[in-house]
Amino acid sequence: MKNRKFRPEEILYVGLQGLHDYQEKFLKDRKVNYSVQTEAFLPEGEIKDFMGNFDHILVHLDIDVLDAARFHSTYFANEMLVGDGSGGGKMTMEELSDILKCITENADVVGFTIAEYLPFDEHKLHDMFAGIELFID
Repeated sequence: MKNRKFRPEEILYVGLQGLHDYQEKFLKDRKVNYSVQTEAFLPEGEIKDFMGNFDHILVHLDIDVLDAARFHSTYFANEMLVGDGSGGGKMTMEELSDILKCITENADVVGFTIAEYLPFDEHKLHDMFAGIELFID
């Protein structure tokens, strides 16, 4: 199965929201089944049903699915950035934790990637310490 491509029915989006026209067109052109989730997220039963079709699961987590008002290490938490119009996430840490527990407790997760983690506060802290003699040497 070298260089095997994923088929559309093998992809499940959880927490997807704020699509641009080009993103929606991309998903539709490839016949990926998706739904934009702004108020309610996929129920655990739907996630389990999807995972039941596969022996192994790969999870890709975009941190910006989290609500920037509650989790600040995301693009949408930085007021200096204008954004691309897609809008930030609405998910809480508890909701994300519940979904990840559901996945990891009910499937053989063989890979896990994280994207969009932007620790702005850590950079501010680093810059502040850089000007203090105690931390220079």
